[in-house]
Amino acid sequence: MNGRPVRLLPLLLLAAPAMAQERPVLTVLAYDSFVAQWGPGPGIEAGFEAACGCDLRWATGGDGAALLARLQLEGPGEVDAVVGLDDALVARARATGLFAPHGLAPALDLPVAWEDGTFLPFDWGWFAFVGRRGGPMPEGFEDLAASDASVVIQDPRSSTPGLGLLRWVEAAYGDRAGAVWEALADNVVTVTPGWSEAYGLFLEGEADLVLSYSTSPAYHLIAEGDAGYVALPFAEGHLLQVEVAAALAASDAPDLARDFLAYLVSPPAQGLMATGNWMYPAVLPPEGLPEGFESMRPAATLVAPPLSEEAREALVETWRAALSR
Repeated sequence: MNGRPVRLLPLLLLAAPAMAQERPVLTVLAYDSFVAQWGPGPGIEAGFEAACGCDLRWATGGDGAALLARLQLEGPGEVDAVVGLDDALVARARATGLFAPHGLAPALDLPVAWEDGTFLPFDWGWFAFVGRRGGPMPEGFEDLAASDASVVIQDPRSSTPGLGLLRWVEAAYGDRAGAVWEALADNVVTVTPGWSEAYGLFLEGEADLVLSYSTSPAYHLIAEGDAGYVALPFAEGHLLQVEVAAALAASDAPDLARDFLAYLVSPPAQGLMATGNWMYPAVLPPEGLPEGFESMRPAATLVAPPLSEEAREALVETWRAALSR
């Protein structure tokens, strides 16, 4: 009796690492705030791992626009899926040939029709400038340009909100976008690589306003009990952003990547979007939205088409030229 466990113990010790290595691994590239401790990433990781019996590993790459740039520059490598591209980037992303159809058909709760077999929405929102109650409250871009209000914005070359701002101004003003940017140049105190840096500077008091989302004040209200922040309603309307996820065509685990995308639009994951990513869920959870979440709904929703590489470069050049004068 005593000898048998002695013979098995080394075998068990050898088998444990082997069994651990047999757990399939899924690597998902996402933007920094998504996988942060306060973001939806940790909860999604725990829930998906419990369902799949796999090991979900996050890779981070800055803000949303930087994710696509990284994949184009470095190739997919070990990445199986990406979370955090948006509707502005889908045309450029599709043209790379890096992404595979997902084969899913969820019932989406979006303010616009969405038919795309490759890029799957997981949340959405309206871009907005966020300020403090009692501070400057311009009512539109031209009103902002005429004011002394200082703003922090994000770089459109690396940030999806930064690129969204360029699309927002163009959607509102068309051929006058360049002139509007020239008028706004004096209000811009700094341009950051991504959203997190910009919002951090705003919270530190470095600017009166920051480019963010209409739902951002809900974070301060719900998570902090602070009603002192407000999203400014602009007379021109607000641009809609739809954030998407996709599987990489070169993935060694295509079925697992598809399972992850399906989980991303399931009730457990979608329930984390409102108070984890502070965006509207792409599929409204059964419990609905938390009280106080809809702090500002715009009078008009602006929708801009996806950007080709040439169109993106033209927008960026107009913006860069205006701010460099």
